[in-house]
This record gives sequence, C-alpha cells and structure tokens, in this order.
Amino acid sequence: MRRHGWFLGVLGIGALLRVVTMLGYRPALWFPDSYTYIVTVMRPRPDLVRPAGYSMFIKLFEPFHSFAVVTAVQHLLGLATGVLIYVAALRTKRWIATLAAVPVLLDAYQIELEHLLVSDTLFLFLVVCAVFLALRTELSWRTALAIGLLLAAASLTRTVGQPLILLLAAWLLVRKKVRLTGVMLAAALVPIVAYGAWFYATYQRVGIVGANGVFLYARTMSFADCARMRPPPDLAVLCDPRPPSERPPSQEYVWSRDSPLVKLPGDTFTAHNDALAGRFARLAIMSQPLDYAGSVLSELARTFTWGRPVYPDLEIYTYYQFPAATPPPPGRHAAQLGVELAGKYEQGDISTQVVEPFAGWMRAYQSFARLPGTLLLVIVLAPPVVWVARRRRGSVPEWVLPWTGAVALLVMPPMLAEFDYRYVLPAVPLACLAAALCTRAPRDS
Repeated sequence: MRRHGWFLGVLGIGALLRVVTMLGYRPALWFPDSYTYIVTVMRPRPDLVRPAGYSMFIKLFEPFHSFAVVTAVQHLLGLATGVLIYVAALRTKRWIATLAAVPVLLDAYQIELEHLLVSDTLFLFLVVCAVFLALRTELSWRTALAIGLLLAAASLTRTVGQPLILLLAAWLLVRKKVRLTGVMLAAALVPIVAYGAWFYATYQRVGIVGANGVFLYARTMSFADCARMRPPPDLAVLCDPRPPSERPPSQEYVWSRDSPLVKLPGDTFTAHNDALAGRFARLAIMSQPLDYAGSVLSELARTFTWGRPVYPDLEIYTYYQFPAATPPPPGRHAAQLGVELAGKYEQGDISTQVVEPFAGWMRAYQSFARLPGTLLLVIVLAPPVVWVARRRRGSVPEWVLPWTGAVALLVMPPMLAEFDYRYVLPAVPLACLAAALCTRAPRDS
C-alpha cells in the first residue's frame, strides 16, 4: 500500500464520488437512448439503430429489479478501468501512472456518464481490457481469444468498436504473432457473424444495424450542395434548399420531422430509406471531398476547445449535467414505450429522485472537475512529439496501440455521425495511457 499510496488515494476519492452520486441521484439518470435499450431488454430482438450488447448487459441484472444495481455496476466498471490504466502504465514511474488514471477516476463528466443508462461505460471498459491484454509481454492463445471476445462484445455494444478489431489485429501482426492474430480474429468475428444472422433473420438485411446510411446522410448535410452534386431524381428528394450555414446540427436530419429523410414514406430506418440515404451521402462525399474533410475537421475541433460550449443543442447538452431537479418524462412515443417497460423492469417508479445535499455536492464538483479539451489535445500530441524528439528507430513503441485506439475513437464519430461530448470520454483513458507510456526512457522501449 505504501508503494501505491498516491494511486490508492485517487482511487478512494473516485469511489467516494461515485457513492455520493448514487446517494444524490436515485436510481439512475436517463438519456433519450436509454429507453430504446430498455425496449430491447424487455423484448429481445435486434434494434435497427443500436446493437443489443448493452441491452443484454442490463438484462443480466433484471432479477434485482433495480436500475440502481445497473448504475452501481457501471461505477465499478469505471473504477476498474482506472485500475487497468494504472497497472498498464506502471511500466513508467508510479506518479505518472497515477496521473494517467486520474481523468477516468475523477472527471465529473465521466462519473455522470457512468450514472447514465447508456452504453459508453461498458464499451470503454471492454476496449481498455482488450488493449490491456494486448500490451502484455507474453501472449498466449488464451489471451488472443480473450482479446477477440472483448472486441466482439465492444462492437456489439457500440458499432464504433469494429475498426478496433483491425487495429488490434495489426498490432499482433507487428509483434509477429500471426497464429494468435488468427485466433483473435476468429474470436471477434464469430459472435458478430452470429449476431448478424439474428439481425438478418429479423429484418432480412445484412449487417448488425440498419442505420449506417441514415447517420452518414445526416453527417453530410452540414455541407451537401445539391447544385454541385446534381443528384438523380430519386435522391433529389433528400436535398435541403437552405444554405449549410443556416442548417441545424446533423442529428436533426435523423430525428426531426422537418428532415427530408424523415418525411419519406415509412419508417426512417427501412432498408429502402437507409440505402437511399447512404447513396446520397456517398454522392455528397465524392462530389465535395474537400468540404467533407473540412466539415469533419470542424466537428473534430470541438473536441479540443478549452470550454464546454452548448452543442449540438441545449436538450442533449443538459443530459450531461447533474440535474438540480427531476428531469421531465420523454415525449416521443418510442421513449414512452421504454418508460412503460422500464417500470416493469424496476417494478416501481423509475423517475430520478434528486436527493440533497449529495446531488448539490456533485453539481458543485462538476462545475470545475473536468479534463479541458485543450489539455486532451496536448495529451494526444505528446506521444508522437516525444517520439520524434528522441529520433527513435526500430520496433514499434508500445504507446502506439492505445494512441491509435484513442485517435480512432475521437475521429470516427465526426466522420460518420457528429461530435458529441459523451463520444469523447471513451478515448480519454487510452490517450492518457499512451502519453504515460511515451515517457519511458529509450533504453526501456
């Protein structure tokens, strides 16, 4: 305990903050996506928008009939993630390893995210576990199997995890673990293919979700100019006559009734509408590649601002703040169905009870305890800058794995959907781990 005293102190503070959160907001905090997850919990079937991995996670705790149990487990996963980052970073000095774990353990927005019924905390834990195992000096077929299964679970929790399978496979190949790469890929792909078969049996569509085209269409609407694209008549119905500077955030083109896509006959996520949206998006990107690149960079830049300006709108932004009063019930029909089914899961009232003074303490803590985006940029840039400064040659340094994972998790949402504050948090622990590992003396590399 003396050797790891600083880290144990930080871990203890992180645990205390999570206890205060659970006392202040009972049983959980709700996000619009939460209700969709609950529908899948109570009526198991693949969802067109989100894979069912997180719903199956919640299903595990149904016998307890308590969402407080779910949030407690998520807080434990947050603490466990901090421990994994610290242990992985112990290749450096202990104080550096402790600093690497501080954001995931003490950031108020991380703690608030763990208290929300959303998939990000589970996804973060699964990805960090996979990276932790891949960084081990000695790798066996059991380790490769575990990495593959963790990545499969992450991909079936959030689809953004799929590219990480290729990233980890490349890492194993760089380490000349060809056979283990095959084991890892098989372990990752078999569950995903099995889920895809379930999805196909339900919707007669190939894939694990049916909304990729819709979200990419929404992403391109920040710049798409039909006068330059010259779309065929069947795609022209998706044009927005307003100039890009006057258009709403990308998410409005998925959910708003004013969206050209939402106005089409049938559900937004039918096979026809999703394919149509995907064709429009690809035409926009090919016709305006520089505008697309500029739009992605503009969205990505939001990640690295010092402050925390309201985005994409006040409603979504508010969900990431500890509330001062019980949030109102949802308005959409699908969400109302989720409320009804959540009541059956809880076997009681699911509304968030705000209990003072604990809730007030967490609101005060959140007003200053966060990782500024500009500091995150410094953390992300540190490994390559240090590597260039040292003029290192030879084998690929170990910081490359968590660093590329962090960069991928930061870049993919602006490329495929839009920037969102909660999409940033899963990348932070990997970025901090990479920054810690890059401080190792050259002789230790």
